[in-house]
Amino acid sequence: MKVSREQMAENRRRILDVASRLFRDKGFDAVSVAEVMKAAGLTHGGFYGHFSSKDDLVAQTLAHALAADTVGGGDFHAYVGSYLSPRHRDNAAGGCPTAGLAAAIRHQTPAARSAMAEGLRAQIARIDKALPQSDPAHRRRAAIGSWAAMVGAVILARAIDDPELSDEVLEQTRAWIDSSVN
Repeated sequence: MKVSREQMAENRRRILDVASRLFRDKGFDAVSVAEVMKAAGLTHGGFYGHFSSKDDLVAQTLAHALAADTVGGGDFHAYVGSYLSPRHRDNAAGGCPTAGLAAAIRHQTPAARSAMAEGLRAQIARIDKALPQSDPAHRRRAAIGSWAAMVGAVILARAIDDPELSDEVLEQTRAWIDSSVN
């Protein structure tokens, strides 16, 4: 039975959404193509109609996930508060793809690393646009520094087994960013 273009596009989007959650939750190496396809409600055989390999899936999933990761409504301080929250920290599968996958990217293909670089450029540009400073050089420096601090704080907060220190990392990073960009 032939599948319509619309259904193919929907299947592809579903595969990318499922792969994004699984990769963020478990890491690239712990997730198989069969697991992605099963979670998407599709057969393993249909995978190659969408992707040439798992490496291709990884790269395209990164591009897909990073394109959806945005500064909410242009309100930078609200975005920082939401990003540096226990709720975000505790939801790796549904959280930021950069914080969830950045450390593992260095072991991936050039296409995956390129997708991460493009996502980084786009996020820096979105933050830059949301910041109140008028000087472009200062705004870009603040955007890069804020994003690096946010991602690093979430990675560190997720990595430790001390809930109080984890919360403190989030709180103090949020306070530092708030005082730095005003």
